[in-house]
Amino acid sequence: MAARSARHLTVDDVCVDLGITRSTFYDWRTKRKGPRARKLPNGEVRIERCDYEAWLESLYEEVA
Repeated sequence: MAARSARHLTVDDVCVDLGITRSTFYDWRTKRKGPRARKLPNGEVRIERCDYEAWLESLYEEVA
């Protein structure tokens, strides 16, 4: 990710970190499967780092 200490991540930051396309991110967002995000008045989307990290943690599965 670009700025490791930044409080908010851009869609591009998340896509690069996960190795996904922007269209995949927005597909997950539409289906409410991605990390919590907020839309700014200018239309840009930001993800708080703590929400992103909590979302990643929630994806862990116990393997048999």
